[in-house]
Amino acid sequence: MSTKRYKIETSCPQCGCSAVTHLSKEEIKERYKDVANVEMDCSECLIKYETDMKTACPEWDKECRMKE
Repeated sequence: MSTKRYKIETSCPQCGCSAVTHLSKEEIKERYKDVANVEMDCSECLIKYETDMKTACPEWDKECRMKE
């Protein structure tokens, strides 16, 4: 049986480079805890930026409710 994976998709506010990550529920909770805004690193211009989890992964927000 496979674990459900969630797509987290963001784009860098400085250079516009997009990032896509596929993580399981457990991986998301381990990496991002239960915060509403997640910190991302741009692989192109190397800046750190914050993005709203509701925007980055609406499916995760709807199904998992990070505040559980």
